[in-house]
Amino acid sequence: MTSPEQHTAQHPGSAPGRVDVHHHFTAPAWIDWAESKELTRREKLPWWAHWDEDTTLAMMSKAGISTSVLTAAMPGSPSQDPHQRKEGLQISLQAMSDLAQAHPRRFAFFTPVFLDDLETSSWSVRKGLDDYGAVGVSTRTSMKGEYLGNPAHEPLLAELNERSAVVSTHPMEMPSGPVMPGLPPFLCDFLLDTTRAAISLILNGTLDRYPNLSFILPHGGGFLPYMATRLELFGHMLTPKIEPARVRDYLHRFYYDTAAPMSPAATPTLVATVSPDRILYGTDWPPTSADIITDVVAPALDRDPALTDDQRRGINRDNALSLMPGLAQL
Repeated sequence: MTSPEQHTAQHPGSAPGRVDVHHHFTAPAWIDWAESKELTRREKLPWWAHWDEDTTLAMMSKAGISTSVLTAAMPGSPSQDPHQRKEGLQISLQAMSDLAQAHPRRFAFFTPVFLDDLETSSWSVRKGLDDYGAVGVSTRTSMKGEYLGNPAHEPLLAELNERSAVVSTHPMEMPSGPVMPGLPPFLCDFLLDTTRAAISLILNGTLDRYPNLSFILPHGGGFLPYMATRLELFGHMLTPKIEPARVRDYLHRFYYDTAAPMSPAATPTLVATVSPDRILYGTDWPPTSADIITDVVAPALDRDPALTDDQRRGINRDNALSLMPGLAQL
């Protein structure tokens, strides 16, 4: 019998060995540590925080995923005490590194940075990229009402630009909860938060000042690809103004993952707005369940009539390898 290490299943028409850039990892060792510090209780954590190695490898095999790039999830955020935050971060980084070493070519990871703690972020950049071999950084799209690209983030962004860093972004649960009772934040609010962060990066001039940064927007870029024309038509009403002729250039500075999930109805708009070589495969595992990933989303991508075989191969694998060449060396 072949193991998940030896075989990755293929859907018809899929490129060999997908690279998943959107994988949430809550280190079991971090949960142990957080409980010991009385920061959380494991039974109070959401179900998706109970990450399991065997279940994950089985899902990856069935979906044809050769490599998953992990984003550290630290639910029940630790105390803002810098020492304690670094201690928890160290545990998560070590766990991701250990996992990558235990399963060569199956796992890589981003090192976390925090928009509300630039000193710890700088420490994480050095520790994660230099000592542990992370392939990029991960950050929230907003924190405490400040969106990525806020002038307060300049020192961090400048440091990342010097490293030509890949910056994977993700929204957080809205502090006030969903606007509409019964409507969970991930359904609509997350998409809007991502869209606002992308526009913040444009309005604050981040994309112009830091040309070496590569930002990954989750969930197909939120609403950004679908409101490109609105930005062109009404950009003069923003502060500062956005020149209509530059909107498409800005949109092509971002990468967009497929963890929307993409569908045959949505793909033509995304492909018409941005080049297909800016689209990356993403699952949003484990918040998105295995049956949705393997039985709904992956087959839909493999059979999407809006994509050519070359475009599909790029989305599944080649675009990620081009963006993060270190993945090809795993």
